Amino acid sequence: MLCQACKERTATIHLTEITNGQRAETHLCQECAHQQGLAVKAQIPLNELLSTLLSVQPQAQKVPGPSELDVMDKVCPECGMTLKRFAKESLLGCPHDYTAFEEQLSPLIERSHNGKSWHCGKVPTHTSNEEKQDILLRQLRRELEQAIKNEDYEAAARLRDQIKQNQ
Repeated sequence: MLCQACKERTATIHLTEITNGQRAETHLCQECAHQQGLAVKAQIPLNELLSTLLSVQPQAQKVPGPSELDVMDKVCPECGMTLKRFAKESLLGCPHDYTAFEEQLSPLIERSHNGKSWHCGKVPTHTSNEEKQDILLRQLRRELEQAIKNEDYEAAARLRDQIKQNQ
């Protein structure tokens, strides 16, 4: 899709504005968006996203109870990071923090990844159809294994049929 402003470059920024129930879409290239004063961040780093989500979590009480304070002061045994420090700095200290703070970070990660807590990867936009098909089949096979593990045989049958259809 071409940029609506310059009509030369590929539109990489897609804005949707809803005013009085009317939807208006604008498609711009990076340069035209910058010229129009739109600050665009290509990707939000995971640590920044998690920190934002952690600091915006709804609180059941106005004043945190002792157990909530204990959780915020929990320390990673490897690097000494605390959740309180993570909320302030937007950075985890080491890979072991994911294990140390798993209970607190898992819901945030799942929420930010549409219910998934593992890295699914990205498919490059210039991937051949054959490669896309291969990626799809691998994903379907993983889902099939998980469905069988969970004894969800209806989903497993559906996935098996999808695999056969895509081979």
